[in-house]
Amino acid sequence: MCELHHVTRAGFYAWCKRQPSQRQQLDQQLTERVRQIHADSRGFYGSPRVAGQLRLEGLTVGKRRVARLMRQAGLQGRSARLYRHSKVLQRAFYAGVPYRSESAATQRHDQVWVGDVTYLKVAGQWRYMAAVMDKHSRKIVGWSLGARRDAALTTRALCRSAASRNVRPGVVFHSDRGIEFANFEFRSQLQRFGMVQSMNRPGKMNDNAHMESFFHSMKCEQLYGKIFETEQQLRGTLSSYIRFYNERRLHSSLRYLPPATYEICENGETSVN
Repeated sequence: MCELHHVTRAGFYAWCKRQPSQRQQLDQQLTERVRQIHADSRGFYGSPRVAGQLRLEGLTVGKRRVARLMRQAGLQGRSARLYRHSKVLQRAFYAGVPYRSESAATQRHDQVWVGDVTYLKVAGQWRYMAAVMDKHSRKIVGWSLGARRDAALTTRALCRSAASRNVRPGVVFHSDRGIEFANFEFRSQLQRFGMVQSMNRPGKMNDNAHMESFFHSMKCEQLYGKIFETEQQLRGTLSSYIRFYNERRLHSSLRYLPPATYEICENGETSVN
């Protein structure tokens, strides 16, 4: 073999006994931590978020190096194509609820909340999840699950959100133009909390893109490919994912911080370099 590769026998044995360089040793240690972070993210973190988590831990590692280590270890972030289904309710336009331009940009949390409803399956039957997000921090502040898509569903999510945040008057609540948000029951509850309602402009689905993005992430990262036989199973899975999303999932728009940590930093209680 030495003759085949044009090397001396002494040189070959010296190469076999050579110790890994300091950088190679560091790469080995980093790879182990990268594997742990990737596993903790349930296999969905790519190199940018893994690098962000390493920075949170005080390790300055470039995205390219992390990408190389992940590639060598056979790791990659996963994504999934979601199932599609037809709408069972028609959207209605309510001219009495305007789109408020102040809902487009935020400077602090508890300034604008956004809400939406999505469809989930349990034992072949549809269930409906209403969720409320703080637009500034991306934190899910409340949610509800039910067998009917109606104002009672969205009102429960709103009340739970208000209880968890000690809501102040003047908070803007933005949603699409679904009837469950335009219903008298829901709008009356907003008024009791002193909140200001805002809805998508006609044909502008991106006005509520933050909630669409959350539901997409939740379904891809947690629900895709799973079958739930009971509503209790689904509730447990949703609760677990929302804790993960709020407390551990890194967001590129939040300087690669989880929503809960980002709010703490915004409050000035700590800082993250």
